[in-house]
Amino acid sequence: MAGTATVNLPIINLSSPDRLSSANSIRQACVEYGFFYLVNHGVDKDFMKQAFEQSAKFFSLPIEDKIKLNRKEYRGYTPLYAEKLDPSLSKGDPKESYYIGSLEDTTSVRLNQWPSDKLLPNWKPTMESLFWKTLSAGKELLSLIALSLNLDEDYFQKISASNKPDAFLRLLRYPGELGCCGASAHSDYGMITLLITNGVPGLQICKEKLKQPQVWEDVSHVEGAIIVNIGDIMERWTNCVYQSTLHRVMPTGKERYS
Repeated sequence: MAGTATVNLPIINLSSPDRLSSANSIRQACVEYGFFYLVNHGVDKDFMKQAFEQSAKFFSLPIEDKIKLNRKEYRGYTPLYAEKLDPSLSKGDPKESYYIGSLEDTTSVRLNQWPSDKLLPNWKPTMESLFWKTLSAGKELLSLIALSLNLDEDYFQKISASNKPDAFLRLLRYPGELGCCGASAHSDYGMITLLITNGVPGLQICKEKLKQPQVWEDVSHVEGAIIVNIGDIMERWTNCVYQSTLHRVMPTGKERYS
């Protein structure tokens, strides 16, 4: 974006046979940036394109169809400018979202809401597949993060942190309107976030969140890569050695999906 420098994030190869080297690179990335790119992760580019096409089909539905799936138990649809429909809500960021909870936890999977097959025939199987593919990449990544912390590869499994993770798939649409922030500055509260985008820019990070004035840098799109960032839980578990970095999404005038 104009007037903003671009950060040069490290690229981690999830399929590299040299796992120790990958773990060392992850450690450096998490200490310096809290963000990195992940490649060879098992979610191929054609499938990413298919998932975004299905996501766009849902968000392009009439609002009357979408609000039938309004969010309950943190699952379902949240409309653009939701506070206009529900005055009890505080003003949020200008984006639409659809949350899908864990498919791995059989006790909570029934809480998920799905558009009807008649309305969107291939939507549910596509999103279920996206969930499983991304979760698999995330679990493999956690084993490398454990190595990067000089722990056993299966450490997070042994403490049950990755056995039944409370993983959420969040579909987001930013209309791209200029003059407002698509997603205001925040850090993520979980362990890790795996972010896939449709290539429209806008993501920025602030490496030193306590420094004033804040310095923001653009995160470039790398075709086929997943952007990974460390969350607040991981920052706390590492006693702030790994950064849960402040980030935001700025509008570019183009519709953005992630």
